[in-house]
Amino acid sequence: MWNLRASDRTGFAADCAAMPEHLDLILTFTGGLAAALLFGYFTTRIGLSPIVGYLLAGIAVGHHTPGFNADEDLASQMAEIGVILLMFGVGLQFHLKELLSVRNVAIPGALIQIAVATALGAAVTHALGWTWSAGLVFGLAISVASTVVLTRVLSDHGALHTRAGHIAIGWLVVEDIFTVIALVLLPTLVGPSAGGNIGAAIGMALLKLAALVALTFVLGGWLIPRLMAYVARTGSHELFTLSILVVALGIAVGSAKLFGASMALGAFLAGMVVGQSEFSNRAATEALPFRDAFAVLFFVSVGMLFNPFQLGHDWPLIALTTLVILLGKPLSAFVVVRVLRYPLPVSLGVSVALAQIGEFSFILASLGRSLGVLPESALNVLVSSSILSITLNPLLYKAIPATVRWIGRRPALSRRLDPSESGDATLPTAAPSETDRAIVVGHGPVGRTVRRILRRNDIEPVVIEMNIDTVRSLRSSGVSAVYGDAARRETLISAGVMEAKALIFTASDVVHVGEAIRIARELNPDIHILARTNYLAEAPTLDRAGAQRIVTAEGEVALTMAEFLLRTLGATFQQIDRERQRVRKELFGD
Repeated sequence: MWNLRASDRTGFAADCAAMPEHLDLILTFTGGLAAALLFGYFTTRIGLSPIVGYLLAGIAVGHHTPGFNADEDLASQMAEIGVILLMFGVGLQFHLKELLSVRNVAIPGALIQIAVATALGAAVTHALGWTWSAGLVFGLAISVASTVVLTRVLSDHGALHTRAGHIAIGWLVVEDIFTVIALVLLPTLVGPSAGGNIGAAIGMALLKLAALVALTFVLGGWLIPRLMAYVARTGSHELFTLSILVVALGIAVGSAKLFGASMALGAFLAGMVVGQSEFSNRAATEALPFRDAFAVLFFVSVGMLFNPFQLGHDWPLIALTTLVILLGKPLSAFVVVRVLRYPLPVSLGVSVALAQIGEFSFILASLGRSLGVLPESALNVLVSSSILSITLNPLLYKAIPATVRWIGRRPALSRRLDPSESGDATLPTAAPSETDRAIVVGHGPVGRTVRRILRRNDIEPVVIEMNIDTVRSLRSSGVSAVYGDAARRETLISAGVMEAKALIFTASDVVHVGEAIRIARELNPDIHILARTNYLAEAPTLDRAGAQRIVTAEGEVALTMAEFLLRTLGATFQQIDRERQRVRKELFGD
């Protein structure tokens, strides 16, 4: 049909031969996400963590089960991006102040719990025939909790901003830092080059780590904010998102190529640098969809490694590992918090929240497998234990109030487990503000006027603005300002929406105002919301979203013109007011 030269036919044949490989990539990506959506939706509907669904999705599309089989190698490559973006997100959310506020319990508690869980994991695996080095790496993997699961459990039970929630988050930060250090040192300690001069090898690794940290924070701390400021001034969401991805992936790859460190460490440091800038909030919201999508593929890729036919052989280790996770880890945490004389509900809340494993366990285990330390069955055991712990953890946390009441009805037991609080157990918290707070979205002419009126009446304004120069100018003049999109949950939380009395949308061109109102109403049901829009036709949408008062340009122009005309014709104040109410009812209804 076509008159192709021999060289053209050869190239055409090569292109056709390459098509299946591209098709495998698309099928793996699509099939993995589709399965994760299906299983994640199902597990969420029955009250379980979606991570359980993602792991089950990986099992369903893995080559150990019938039906569609995704490409394991391609899935693991895409999962690498998920690990990088996960660690970048951890760095973004790492706040030294939060850790310092609970350092007296979080730092010793996390280190003691890691040591206990690692020792228990090593003892269990050694008793079943593993080497001590494999057992220590495995024990280290089950000693760290999942950030995703812990924050989800605390949020679902309204405990994220309680004393127990603060301690658990600080505890988790220490575990995250320890995990990052472990990722750097494991290749030196148990890798192929281990066994030589370990002291010199560790010293060289720490020297490279110090150089990487110094270069990232000194050069990156100067360059990255300036680069992102230039991109932010373009007003392009796409370019800003690209800049976030380039920073995260670029520093991750550079840390591996130039310093021999893990890409996860580089991504963590990149997140810390961006997190200390005014772009931290927007970076978190813009990169969130990419992080979530590839993080899902990470869990799917882990699930693909699960072999259900090995359960008959691995069940003793799975049972013992699950007992370590659900009993050993929380018991050691409970003892530490109890010794520091925290009340019983706090001690139980912290210990139970940490009774699970997740993403960092798989990252450590994957590194152990690549170093040839862990056996093939290690990931199979971890996936099984993770599914069990993630499934049971929310149920255990939900039972804490009933447990506290049960103990309270037994005076002898209560006296032993619920000591009186000491000064050391008091969590430092900010003094309650004597002034009310209002969030002002947009800082144009209307926003500036509203902000000045609020300040003159002793109401603290917090401005949300998408212009980075405006945010910097406000902060330099002592005004609280958040750079980001008000339609993002993280932006509203950063602005303090949960403690604010009012939320005022002063800009008429705010994107997704309805979504912002719904999120604000969900986070703070009692907040007063005032929204502005240009057209009367848009008012019902904002009203359904939860705005209590809507100001429209069309309506206010009509009212102003009518009032001016009546005053010119000599109408009394009562007549003008009566007509204003009539017009307002016609335009806005009741």
